[in-house]
Amino acid sequence: MSFNQRAAEAAVRDLLIAVGEDPEREGLLETPARVARAWKELLSGLDEDPAKHLEKHFTVETDEMVLVRDIEFHSVCEHHLLPFHGRAHVAYIPRDNKVTGLSKLARVVEGYARRPQVQERLTTQIAQALVEKLNPQGVCVIMEAEHLCMTMRGIRKTGATTVTSKLCGVMNNSATRQEMMTLVMGGNR
Repeated sequence: MSFNQRAAEAAVRDLLIAVGEDPEREGLLETPARVARAWKELLSGLDEDPAKHLEKHFTVETDEMVLVRDIEFHSVCEHHLLPFHGRAHVAYIPRDNKVTGLSKLARVVEGYARRPQVQERLTTQIAQALVEKLNPQGVCVIMEAEHLCMTMRGIRKTGATTVTSKLCGVMNNSATRQEMMTLVMGGNR
C-alpha cells in the first residue's frame, strides 16, 4: 500500500469543513498538507515488514535472557485515530546461541507501532516476530501505554496506564516469568 498525499490532503480539508472550520482561513491554508505529511510518518509501518529487522543474527555463547526495556513507542488507536504512547519491554532467551542486535528489537517495536493499532495486537505481533525469526526458547513482551482516546475524551482518566503482555515458550515457567518481571521493574520503579 502506498500513501496518497493528494487524497489525504483532500480528506483533511473535508474534515475541517465538516467540523465547521474554513480551510481557506490564513492559519489553516497549509494544514491539510502538514497533517497529510504527519499521517504519512505516523503510519509508515504500513509499508514495511518490521520482522525483517530480525533476519540479521549472530552466534554468541549465551543462553541467558536478553532484555531491552523502556523502548519508547508511539502509535495510533485504530478505533479513534488518536495516539497512544508508552514503553515496551522485550526479552527473549536464545536457542542455539542465536541472538540479534539490540537495536533490532527497538526497530521491530517501532515498525509495528507505526500502524493503526490496538495495544493487544501490537504486543502479540512483536512477540510473534521474535518467535518466527529467532526461534528462541522463550519470548516476553510487556507494553505499558497511555491512550489519549481515554485521557482526552470519553472517560478522561489522565494517567491511566494499560499494560499488556505476551509470553511464549519457557517464559511461561513461573521462575523465568519472575526473573523477567524483576528485571523489567529494575528496583527503580
